[in-house]
Amino acid sequence: MKQRSPLILIVDDNPQNIKVLGTIIGKAGYEVAIAMKGKDALLMLEKETPDLILLDIMMPEMDGYEVCAHIKSNKKTCDIPVIFLTAKRETDDLVRAFNVGGVDYVTKPFNANELLMRVRTHVELKLAREEIRTLKGIIPICANCKKIRDDKGFWDQVETYITKHTEAKFSHGLCPVCEKNLYGDKEWYHKKHRKED
Repeated sequence: MKQRSPLILIVDDNPQNIKVLGTIIGKAGYEVAIAMKGKDALLMLEKETPDLILLDIMMPEMDGYEVCAHIKSNKKTCDIPVIFLTAKRETDDLVRAFNVGGVDYVTKPFNANELLMRVRTHVELKLAREEIRTLKGIIPICANCKKIRDDKGFWDQVETYITKHTEAKFSHGLCPVCEKNLYGDKEWYHKKHRKED
């Protein structure tokens, strides 16, 4: 089954900004969703959970700070990283963006390479946090064969599951109990085993 591309929600009241951002993000292989108002973005988040939000600070009715505060106060959306889009460069404005829950900011006019590097970094961090949460949770394991059921319902060997979800490498050997169960007191095995050590 093909894995979906990460979804980026762009929230900006300027159609030109949306066009530029949508083109940059789309060409990089991300799925794109668009909202032109903060309230529309919040309504969209009730149905869809993007992997990252690009959020303009200066918008009518509800500015980006207020939208971000709503996102971070909702248990369902609080883990979505928010990158602010801003023409502001004053320290107070940027500190406020971080204080309401933003993880980063990109200044206008947009530099495509900088934007994509920041998007990629924060999407990868979000996905890594989700994997860690999965690994910290309860993992269903067969009491008999010790296979692990993944989140799609398939049963994998422990080594396969861990290899898919971490960067761990395996080496194989025998613990003393299994060694005794398999080979007992067979002299030939113990001589060979001692030579290899």
